[in-house]
Order: sequence, then structure tokens, then C-alpha cells
Amino acid sequence: MTIRFKTAALVSMLVFASALPALSAAQAQTAIEVPRSKEQIKLSFSPLVKRTAPAVVNIYTKRTVTGYAHPFAADPFFAPFFREDVFGGSMRKQIESALGSGVIVSSDGLVVTNAHVVRAAEAITVGLADGREFDAKLVLKDDPSDLALLRIGPVEENLPTIPLKPSESLEVGDMVLAIGNPFGVGQTVTSGIVSAQGRSSLDINDFNFFIQTDAAINPGNSGGALVDLDGRLVGINTAIYSRDGGSLGIGFAIPSEMVASVIAAADAGQSGDNAVIRPWLGVTAQNVTSDIAESLGMKRPQGALIADLNMASPLRKAVRLSPSAKGEKGREGLMVGDVILSCNGKAIQTPSEMKFRMATVPVGSKARIEIMRQGRRLEYEFEAMAPPDNPPRRQITLKGDHILKGAVIANLNPAVAVELGMDDGEQGVVIMETSSAGFAGRVVRMGDILLEINGRKINDTGDVEKALASKNVRGLSITIKRAGQIQRIMLR
Repeated sequence: MTIRFKTAALVSMLVFASALPALSAAQAQTAIEVPRSKEQIKLSFSPLVKRTAPAVVNIYTKRTVTGYAHPFAADPFFAPFFREDVFGGSMRKQIESALGSGVIVSSDGLVVTNAHVVRAAEAITVGLADGREFDAKLVLKDDPSDLALLRIGPVEENLPTIPLKPSESLEVGDMVLAIGNPFGVGQTVTSGIVSAQGRSSLDINDFNFFIQTDAAINPGNSGGALVDLDGRLVGINTAIYSRDGGSLGIGFAIPSEMVASVIAAADAGQSGDNAVIRPWLGVTAQNVTSDIAESLGMKRPQGALIADLNMASPLRKAVRLSPSAKGEKGREGLMVGDVILSCNGKAIQTPSEMKFRMATVPVGSKARIEIMRQGRRLEYEFEAMAPPDNPPRRQITLKGDHILKGAVIANLNPAVAVELGMDDGEQGVVIMETSSAGFAGRVVRMGDILLEINGRKINDTGDVEKALASKNVRGLSITIKRAGQIQRIMLR
């Protein structure tokens, strides 16, 4: 069967070919011979790699960690046998090294990488593609976006860079290159396509909006470049989906729009940990389902449905541009039930995309949004504002003779919530830091909301101080809210 099928196919091919102009023997031979040199192969990424690879760097970090000198020392049963007076110390300080990649984005030595690459680093070294190495200074680290900026130098000459290009110019199926330092083997280039845009629900950073690619990305590629065929930076490689740590062809990159916003923050003088100031919306949004779309007169599910709106939200003060709101009292501003469809002309399909698009709007600037309200498309303009620090946070370190001593607490407000990556609708008192809280630091965590202490309801930091000022507070009954779950903790 197979032989006959091939024979039949060959006959039909020859018949079809007979209708074509006759080829000379030399032409026929050239059409089927193996290429003798790379010049005969038309498709090559080498010109693109030569332009972009010099701007991709290796990043090496070091930090001091404390670990157990013996593997059984951390076990509660064996711990007494590994006390300091028996074996000269069961804990040992060690130097931990890590590696990643980065991209030079300005010729004077500004490098962008992932925040997780340089997290807790005490020393950072940047290795250029030409073999030179420089000590690097951390300019800005932004955990919400998982991006960080480093400064190297001074350098005597302009360094190679990769210019940024909006990732929205990409289409699914476009070819891209991933450049980085996987497993520390040295600079490596892989190719693939854009597998998806706007991939969300990955819990990699606070914005959950990524480019997906099948270009091979492995450990060590974090912070490396994702470039298009024009040699422009469209994303920073940040994570992979893998069961064994190797590439399965499912990699994710942070879009260049977010990279540009972090660079702009540094240019504006913002520096340090989580110093990027982004617009605050004061909105809780949800996906638009098919049923919701139908009830709102929408042709298909799209956008972000406003489920809750903070009373101080700038969206409540948005001004309608079209159609005119003249004669419609109380219709100025957005409201619960509106569906946000776009921001500054960029379509919004999901709440994650809304959060991403809004995060790239500079604070203090005007932004235009299109919404759907009761079957009508309306356009509004609002001024992007920083999260309000109101009510006053009154951040304090707890003192006294109790087991919460040393914990740092603050009144929750939108600014505090944004800092901690929490829902800005939360109220009460939150744990900000526990590093100096002794034993309690092992029980309560940063982000825990204090609801009650020994039966006393907690509304602000003053309530906490009063509850802990009572006699006999060595034993505490604390009710907290952690990740949406209510828990009661007994501390003796």
C-alpha cells in the first residue's frame, strides 16, 4: 500500500511538473542539492544576534545565609544533640551564590533584570558579553513587577544597548529570540514564536500579564532579553512552566511596557525597594462572563466589570468626554456595574489586563478609558493618582513585656495595602514586619490583619497598644485574617 501510494504521488507530481517550463540539467541539479555554504541558506538570525547579544549580560550575586552544620540539626528530636556547647555550633554562616541575566538599556550602564535575581544580594557582579566584569549597584527593586535596575560603571565608552519596543506590536505566531545565561553555561540564544499574549493567572508577580513563548528558557535565563526580529526588546524573560526545572516550551516574559514604566520611575528619582509609585484605582474588578455580557447588551465577554469602588477612587471623579453627560445628573464618574473596555486606546480583555494597563500610566497624567454601561459605550478621562496614605498609617514598633514585642504594625490604608500587595479595600491593623519580634515572629506574618486581641476588637494601632497594656498579656489570644482566612492563635 505504501509503495503504491508513493508511486502514485510521484506520477502525479511528474505530471504536474510537466506543465512547468523545462529546466536545464544544471538547474534541476541545483534545486535538489545540499547547500554548500551558509550563504546559500537564506534564513539566519546571525545579523540580529550580532546586534542584540552584546547588550545581554550575566549577573552573579552573593549573600550570606545561615544554615545547619548537620542535616539533623533542624530536626526537633535531634536538635538537643547539636547544641553549640556540644559540637561548637550547629548553625553555620555560608556564602550563597546565584546567577541570572540582564539587559543593558542605556549606554551609560543601566541594566534591567528580574527582582528575584538580585533579591537579598549583598554583592552583585555584571559580566559583559566581551568578558569584562563590573561591580553593580542596585538602583531600584520593584517586587510587584519582579523587575530591578542596576547601575554598572563608570565605563569609558558607550555600552551596547537594546532599544525597547511596545510588546503590543507582537502578534501570536511572530518569531522571537530569547537571550540569556541558562544554567551558567554562558550566553545562549534560542528562537521560537509568541505562543500567547496577555497570559494571566500565573501568580508570578502582582500584575499577572505575560508574553508566552516556546523559545527555550531555562534557569539562569531570568532577566534576559526577549527580542523581536527588528532587534527590539519586547520582554524580560522571567519564568517557565516545568516539572523538572528544564524547558518544556512554555516560557513567560514581562512585557516591555512594564519595563519602560520602571525605567521612567528611576529617571524620576524613585529608588530603593518597591519605590515605584503607580496609579491607584480603588477598584475591585471581575471577569465578564457570557451571562453578564448578554445582560449588559455586549456582543461578547470582554473587559473588567467593576464589582466594588472605593469612595476615594479617582474613577468616581472621571469626566465624561463622549457622549456628553449634559442633563444627566449624577452620571459624572464611573460606578459599580460599569465595564472597563480600554485604557488610552488599548483594549482590555480581563481584570489582569486592566491592572497591567493602568499600572503603566504615569502618576499625575490624564488617562482615557472606554466603558460599557447599560448597553452604551462611554468615554471618560481621569487623573492618575498615587494611593492615598489616609487614614494615617501610624506605623509603630510594639514595645513592652509581651510576646508580640518587636513586631511592626500600621493602620491599613490604600498606600499600605499597595506596599504589601493586599486588597486596598481591607481595613484594620496589619503586621508590617516581624524580623525583631522574637517568638511571635514565627507565628504572625507580614500581611496578617489583627482583628482581635484577648477578645478586644482591633480597629487601629491605638487599640493594639491598649490591649497589650493590660496586665497578664504574656498569654495572648489573637484573631487574625491571613490570605482571606480567619484564624485564631493562642500564644503562651
